[in-house]
Amino acid sequence: MKRSHINYAVDKAHAIAETFRVCLPDFAYFTADAWRQQDLTLWREVLDLQLGWDITDFGRGDFAQTGLTLLTLRNGRLGSACYPKPYAEKMLQIQQDQQTPWHFHRHKMEDIVNRGGGDLCMQLAWATPDDGYDARRIVEVSVDGQRRTVDAGETLVLKPGQGVCLPPRLYHRFWAEKAFVLGWEISMVNDDLHDNHFLEPGGRFPAIEEDEPVKWLLCSEYPRLQR
Repeated sequence: MKRSHINYAVDKAHAIAETFRVCLPDFAYFTADAWRQQDLTLWREVLDLQLGWDITDFGRGDFAQTGLTLLTLRNGRLGSACYPKPYAEKMLQIQQDQQTPWHFHRHKMEDIVNRGGGDLCMQLAWATPDDGYDARRIVEVSVDGQRRTVDAGETLVLKPGQGVCLPPRLYHRFWAEKAFVLGWEISMVNDDLHDNHFLEPGGRFPAIEEDEPVKWLLCSEYPRLQR
């Protein structure tokens, strides 16, 4: 991904949050320069748990088609006495027709919620023991407490206000239809370094082409602040 695309995506994310009247924490507004002026000892939890902006094209090189804008708002760390919080929360911003590719989480259970905008469309399928895609097994999930049953790969449509609970090892891919979608994720502790499995080759974090100066640091780039 080009740095210019990342800078633009965060600028746009701020504007969209304001449009939806979503108030964000202070660290969501820290530019790279503002971060360098902070007393980092006061922000240790944000840095250690990588709270903040996460813009990704999943290694596909086409953010408009395959990508996601995320802001991690809170998280914990398994087995940590310093960060014992057992849950995480993220804001998701999904552009119209932009998809997040097939993946599952080995340990994390999560709710994905459509907070507003267009339709959040999702396809589901169970993983096989060897991490393949089970095209035959029926999928049963809870949508706002209502049991829903779908075939593997069938499209589940979440209207604004609706959310689905996804257990571990359930493949899912999703995209926005009709309009931009403001999504939300409430989950168990999030570990993007070890807990994600993608059906097709790609990557969780983008390779970045530095075509302009850094305006917004991604949460995966916080080590830069400690050099």
